[in-house]
Amino acid sequence: MTDSGETKRDTLFVGALAKGLRVLRAFDESKPEMSLGELARRTGMDKSTIQRLANTLHHEGYLDKDPNTRRLRPSHAWLELAYCYYWSDPLVGMAVPKLIELSRQLGETINLAEISGDHIIYVSRLPCKRTYFAATIIGRRLPALSTSVGRAILSTWPEAEREAAIETWPLKVFTPRTVMDRDEIRQSINETTANGFSVTRDQMLLNEVAIAAPILGPDGRALAGVQCSVSAYTWDDERLHSEILPGLLDTANSISPALRP
Repeated sequence: MTDSGETKRDTLFVGALAKGLRVLRAFDESKPEMSLGELARRTGMDKSTIQRLANTLHHEGYLDKDPNTRRLRPSHAWLELAYCYYWSDPLVGMAVPKLIELSRQLGETINLAEISGDHIIYVSRLPCKRTYFAATIIGRRLPALSTSVGRAILSTWPEAEREAAIETWPLKVFTPRTVMDRDEIRQSINETTANGFSVTRDQMLLNEVAIAAPILGPDGRALAGVQCSVSAYTWDDERLHSEILPGLLDTANSISPALRP
């Protein structure tokens, strides 16, 4: 996102459109539906502006309105946008068949994630039998530094860029064991650079182990990665390295050449 100074100097910038997008971005898993007042508070805009924007988005098909409560929520049009995105992202089409094969081989949750600013975003998720609903939904964004796949991606970047990310990218507590010490995260990323894969424990969920490998681009820099999530109750380090890691690395490496021109 650009700052206010940049947008003021950009004669092509459409402020009304930007405000409409702020309304759409206000919805998330914590607020899947809202009243006009809630939207106003969440976006920082006055209620009359929100009323006009929400009414326009409703008439254009991007917000559904409950006829009784008048509360607003995202419409099916958002799924149409996601559908268009998938056709525009060549990585997804190349990777999904290989992810399906890995999922069948391991019987565990497999995710494909891409870097999105200072977060990662899940663009494909293949759940296992024990997966809970939230972990099946594409589009979830998480702080890159707190995830195995984010650290795997960063491990391939030039040292100066890695260091800038470690020092400035956001952190968020998800469990009592979420690592908030940037020196510890730096050590983890350095180990990933040396080993070619990243392992995290208890970062998003207690007793969850996540192992990830980067998908390298033509220049050796990753912008995406493959992740497998398993239960710490049934997977120890020995099984993780002997039964999951080989297939995970093979899958990530098999996708990487497809990205080359």
